[in-house]
Amino acid sequence: MTQARTRIAVAGATGRVGRHVVDVLEARGYEVVPIARSRGVDVITGAGLAEALAGVEAVVDAATGASADQSAATEFFTTASRNLQEEGARAGVRRIVVVSIVGADRFSVGYNVAKVAHERAARSGPIPAFVLRATQFHEFVEQLVRWGTRGDVAYVQRMRTRLVAARTVAEALADLATNPPPEPQAGTPEIGGPREESLVAMAELFVAQRGVPVRVVGVSDPGEPNADLFESGALLPGPGATLAGPTFEEWLAEG
Repeated sequence: MTQARTRIAVAGATGRVGRHVVDVLEARGYEVVPIARSRGVDVITGAGLAEALAGVEAVVDAATGASADQSAATEFFTTASRNLQEEGARAGVRRIVVVSIVGADRFSVGYNVAKVAHERAARSGPIPAFVLRATQFHEFVEQLVRWGTRGDVAYVQRMRTRLVAARTVAEALADLATNPPPEPQAGTPEIGGPREESLVAMAELFVAQRGVPVRVVGVSDPGEPNADLFESGALLPGPGATLAGPTFEEWLAEG
């Protein structure tokens, strides 16, 4: 008789991190249940969620909403967490793993505040929740260059960071989903890239390597209440963090 494979659900299965989590888990032999609106499952309305979670042992929550606005993002994360907790508890889900952001709890406004609300909502339900905070992804650089481009200049926020590959974070999330510690952590583990880097310098490297016809200019926003956090190193992981490659330069070279 063939033994049934452990079922792991991935919320946000088609997103930047979620698609890598799906790949990693499938490569390890797990049965993956993708949760995404394009797959007919909606974590906000709850459509298809009960069916998707049937027989699932763990959920990796990598879902994100369409807006980075603090209010809209908070509403998305708290609603999604509540639905995953409620439907998951009915289905017998044993744990939920959530990806968050290093340093999010140091911010007073913005998307990072919404991520802290996400963490809190995930931990307030009946299913044990494990949170992993990650630094900015390698893919974040291209996104910021695109958002900041005005004509032939790309304005990029000055920031100290340890850029990390989304695939590397996905592997750590898969580890937590399939081999968690005995109890949810008293603290919150962190993961980052192998070395500290300047976001502006990495943007310059990106446009040079990809042939993007823009000039990168580093900027600070004096009107941003938390502007100093970007440049002071508040988004860098602590001394106990997991640091793993590839570097941004190696990731770029791999294409």
